[in-house]
Amino acid sequence: MIWTRLNDYFGTTFADLTRPTRSDWIFALRTVSAGLIALLAAYALKLDHPQWAMMTVFIVAQPVAGMVLAKGFYRLLGTLAGGLAAIGITSVFGSNPWLLVTALAVWIGLCTLVSSLLRNPEAYGAALAGYTAMIIGLPAFGQPHLVVDLAVARCAEIVLGIVCAGVTSRLILPKLAADAIISRLKRSILDLATYAGGAFSGGDPAILAGLQRKLIADAQMLAEMRTYARLEAPSFATRAHPVRRTIGQLLWALSAARALHSHAAPKNAALIPVRSELQALIGELAAKPGALDNTVPWVARLDAIAGKARQMPDVPANPDGDRVGTITRLTIAADFAEALKQVLRGLDALRSPVSRPSRDRRQPALVVHRDYQAAWRNAVRAALATLLVAAFWLTTKWSEAAGTVILVAVVSSLFAARPDPVDSAWGFFKGTLLALPFAFLVGQIALPALPGFGWFVVFVVPIMVPAALGMANPRHVGVATAFAINFFAFLSPHQAMTYDPGPFFAGSVSILVGILLAVGVFIVVLPADPWVTVNHILHAMREDLARLCLHERVPRRSAFESLAYDRVNQLMPQLQRTGRQGDAVLGGSIAAVTVGLEILRLRGAQQSAAIPPETVLSITNFLRGLARELLFRRPGEPQTATVAVARQYAAGIAERSDAAEMLQVAASLRIIAAAIEDFPDFFAKGRV
Repeated sequence: MIWTRLNDYFGTTFADLTRPTRSDWIFALRTVSAGLIALLAAYALKLDHPQWAMMTVFIVAQPVAGMVLAKGFYRLLGTLAGGLAAIGITSVFGSNPWLLVTALAVWIGLCTLVSSLLRNPEAYGAALAGYTAMIIGLPAFGQPHLVVDLAVARCAEIVLGIVCAGVTSRLILPKLAADAIISRLKRSILDLATYAGGAFSGGDPAILAGLQRKLIADAQMLAEMRTYARLEAPSFATRAHPVRRTIGQLLWALSAARALHSHAAPKNAALIPVRSELQALIGELAAKPGALDNTVPWVARLDAIAGKARQMPDVPANPDGDRVGTITRLTIAADFAEALKQVLRGLDALRSPVSRPSRDRRQPALVVHRDYQAAWRNAVRAALATLLVAAFWLTTKWSEAAGTVILVAVVSSLFAARPDPVDSAWGFFKGTLLALPFAFLVGQIALPALPGFGWFVVFVVPIMVPAALGMANPRHVGVATAFAINFFAFLSPHQAMTYDPGPFFAGSVSILVGILLAVGVFIVVLPADPWVTVNHILHAMREDLARLCLHERVPRRSAFESLAYDRVNQLMPQLQRTGRQGDAVLGGSIAAVTVGLEILRLRGAQQSAAIPPETVLSITNFLRGLARELLFRRPGEPQTATVAVARQYAAGIAERSDAAEMLQVAASLRIIAAAIEDFPDFFAKGRV
């Protein structure tokens, strides 16, 4: 049944990407309707550039209402910040064109820096603040007295589009983030059960690796969706604690399942019952329809399995006499059962929130990775590209080059932080190029002959509904969004449309040239090597482990786990560009999470009164040696005695003591040793 579910999952995934679903149609019709309402309102208000209202609807359009509100909110903040910056820069440097474009380029660089350090939708707002200043400031070149009017007009057009998109997404067959969190969490639990079932039974490594990546990405998406849900309804804030804690437990269960898969248990009387019960439970959970409607029986069974696995003093040795190995695997199995139990309880807490305040007010920390070197590279590249194209514009005095300058600023800052900015910018170019003939036929042929809003609807709706369906499809969202936005930019709809192909093609060429120049910038100016980014992240992960070993203050488990898995999530799109070589890196990065969790367990044991002083000293010496290994040993160099020492400590503890706390220390040492043996080059300093 588990493998049937796997086949069904991957089969339906590809089917969903090629056929519009009911929710895709709702999204498309709602988005097109909101765009038409925004345009009609812009006509009624006699705004100078009504296309911006309709473009904004398609820019902020998202399938979930909270995502629309979040993106709209940060777009508004970014527009306001960019408008104020344009007013300030133009007021100070408006009389000197070279100083003006230099100041605008520096502002774009600073905003790109901030954008690269943030995440969506905050990152989008920061990037928007940069190029909005260029969009407003450049048309006011030579006419600084117009900059305030341009800023006010642009803000009014964008606010109108945001309001129309937000209201329609919330009122017309809404898909709420609060409901999406519960739905995604249920899918993640079933995926986790499927992954664990395959891991316990020796499933296809490629399928298991794909599910593993999906679970990590879904955990990060759950954290983002929590913010969207709070924008939809402030009352969701009472459920923020269960969401954050459940994410941490989901990641913990994934770590334990991966460890059980990496070190399959030998035949042993103590291990077989626990593994058999776990395998039976997750098999039923993955295969039974509506299994998550009532979690009570699952929680009770997991609690019993975890309790049985933790009865370590009664564990006999396996046929090879490796008692520590048996204890280690039982510990991992107990961790998995406990984590899955807590995830199920988190699902119940989300479905039936308790209004009274929780006794435990500490929120699990959700920390994200920030690559400062990459952020500075993106900032310098965006500022330099904008300045060079602006210098060409000032030198040649080619009027249409102003649009090229704006597009270079937009693309070089908007796509700077993407894993593959060249591919993203090229997709934007393809969508823009595809929009050009449609905009020409509608704007230059059809509407001048048949004017009026009614005919506009007749001509535009058959074009924009398929575009919106493409925006709902993850495979085509980039090209489809570029098509929709630039279709309106080329069309520039007004109540009175005239045939004037000269300015149409001149403006279109400037836009296309600007995008191609931005693509060239990504290729030529400070090009991003995926291995540089990968090694920055790996270096940070190794430093984190060394810090866990040495730092007096022990961080909270959720803070470490959240940051570590966020880094794994950042690695995945980079490693997809490196081929098969990236598989070992991904496996090592996930093993590093397990190592970090066991280091935290050892640090906790150091503070326990049940641990003898000599064992505390041994743990301290081991952690210092592990830190030296992480910080100084290079790939290819022989390993230090760290792994051998860990195994010796573990074996000695198992011989001297039957206390559960001591056996747990032995298990942690053994798990760390096994992870380092599995990925020796990952836990070494330098390039992988």
